[in-house]
Amino acid sequence: MNKYLLALCFPLLFASIAGAQTPDGLQAAIDGERRSAANKARDQYRHPAETLTFFDVKDDMTVVEIWPGGGWYTEILAPYLKGRGQLYAAHFSAESTVPYFKKSLAAFKDKIAAEPEVYGELKLTVLQPPQKLTIAPEGSADRILTFRNVHNWMKSGQAETVFKAMYRALKPGGLLGVVEHRSPTYITQDPQAVSGYVREDYVIDLAEKAGFKLLDKAEINANPQDTGKHPKGVWTLPPTLRLGETQRNKYLAIGESDRMTLKFIKPDYQ
Repeated sequence: MNKYLLALCFPLLFASIAGAQTPDGLQAAIDGERRSAANKARDQYRHPAETLTFFDVKDDMTVVEIWPGGGWYTEILAPYLKGRGQLYAAHFSAESTVPYFKKSLAAFKDKIAAEPEVYGELKLTVLQPPQKLTIAPEGSADRILTFRNVHNWMKSGQAETVFKAMYRALKPGGLLGVVEHRSPTYITQDPQAVSGYVREDYVIDLAEKAGFKLLDKAEINANPQDTGKHPKGVWTLPPTLRLGETQRNKYLAIGESDRMTLKFIKPDYQ
């Protein structure tokens, strides 16, 4: 498909998504009894059904989840894709010198080892830029998903490198889904995103520099009560509440951060 035909298809794609319904299998995975009450409590802020439907994740796809952390989204994606699709979890390197990375990876491995009936088909890969960038075989992924990670790559100066790695792993015509803490546009972007917030236009620019095209955006994970300016950055808000008891009720009332939800396509033309 050339770029002119692709452009003509965009309105049809938008119309299709607008009327999209959450697949039964996806809703079943979200409602599953094996998900903890604490994780389900965060659905009101993370909107997994709406988000994964917006990213058009089907149960027969090859999906890469980038830096899954403790596996909040993995708990949904693994049972949803089991038997028909393939899930790659691109986690931290076991060789990392960062204690948090090693601890997080170890906990994730324990989690998937404890439930082989759920996670037995999951393939664990490594994303530790700039050295380890093979998150999945080149050109193999239908979807790549990243949730609140862009600021971490900016902090280490590796954001452009990671977006290029994600581009390589996607099939032509594949989609990249990005959820990230959103900074108001009146705030000048800190290149290292120390606050944890990133301007939406900055993320779009990073993706487009890597070769992606913005397909659509949604306000699924928006929170208009979040100003993006807090004493301890995004970690002032729940679930971290880094100020402890100081103004705790105020930040609980705000809720989790305002987040952009962006969908990019890897064009199938060169």
